[in-house]
Amino acid sequence: MTDQTPRSYPQGVPSWIEARQPDPEAARAFYGGMFGWDLEERVPPGAPGSYSIASIGGLDVGAIASSDDPATWTTYIAVDDADAVAARVVELGGTAAAPQDAGPGGSAGRGVDCVDPRGAAFGLWQARDRPGAQHINSPGGWVFSDLRSPEPERAIAFYERLFGWQVSDVHEGPSAMIRLPGYGDHLARTSDPDIRTRQVGAPEGFADVIGALARTGDGDDGVSGTVAGSGTAADALHDDWHVSFSVADRDEAAARAERLGGRLLGTWEGFWTRAAELQDPQGATFRVTQFAPSAG
Repeated sequence: MTDQTPRSYPQGVPSWIEARQPDPEAARAFYGGMFGWDLEERVPPGAPGSYSIASIGGLDVGAIASSDDPATWTTYIAVDDADAVAARVVELGGTAAAPQDAGPGGSAGRGVDCVDPRGAAFGLWQARDRPGAQHINSPGGWVFSDLRSPEPERAIAFYERLFGWQVSDVHEGPSAMIRLPGYGDHLARTSDPDIRTRQVGAPEGFADVIGALARTGDGDDGVSGTVAGSGTAADALHDDWHVSFSVADRDEAAARAERLGGRLLGTWEGFWTRAAELQDPQGATFRVTQFAPSAG
C-alpha cells in the first residue's frame, strides 16, 4: 500500500541506509534477487557514479551507491540541522566531512559522512523531500541497525551525549536495545497511531527503541558459526554500524544469499527472532531476521 501516512524521523532516530559498493550493478543484482527490491537509478545518464533507490511496493527501503572504497552498509541518523549536528560531532571527538546537498537543488535533503571517536562510520541526514525509509519491519525491509563494539558502554557514551540515547534493559540475541525517549509518542501522533495498542504487554519503553547495541570480539556475542573457518563480522575488534533486514524465513533467506553468490557466516536465535549473519559477494556484511516469538 502506498497511501499510508509517510513515516517521519525526529532527530536522533536512524532513518536511512545505503550500501556503498565498488560494483553497484552487481550489488543491484544481488540485493534485488535477495529481497525483491525494485531499483531506480537517480544519477542522470552520462553523469559519473551511480545511486539507486531501492523500494518495495513503491515504498523506499534504502539505496545502493557506487564507491571506490570497500563494500559496506552505512546507517544515517535523522537530524534537524546537518551542519549544526556535524559541528557537535567534532566537538565530541568525532570527525565529519563537509555537509552535502542531495537531489536536484538539494531537494532530497542534506547529508554528512561522520566517524565517531572509536572509528565507527555513520551518516547524518537532514530530510527534505526524502524523509527516510518507508518499508520497514516487513520482509525485504530494514529492521534496525546495531552499534557493535568490544566496549559497548564506552561506545554508546558518544551517542548519549550527541542524541540523548538510552540503553534499555531489553535484550534480543546478542544485542541490548537503544531507545530515544519520546519516539513512541512521535509514532503514535504520526504514522503509527495504533502502536500503543499493538504493543500492549511489551517491556516499558519498547515503543522508543531505535536501534541496538552489541558487544563483539569476546567470544560471547550470541552468534554460532555455520561455515567452517569463516568467522563472523561480529568477531571484529573495532566498532561499526551493522544493518538488519526482515525476512519471512531465515533459513530460506540464507540459502538464497548463497545461491546469489553471498556467504552464510553464522546464525543465532533470540526470544523474538531467528537471525543469520550474511556477507554479500563484494564483502559487505548484513543480517536477516525472522520474527519468531520464543525462538530461543
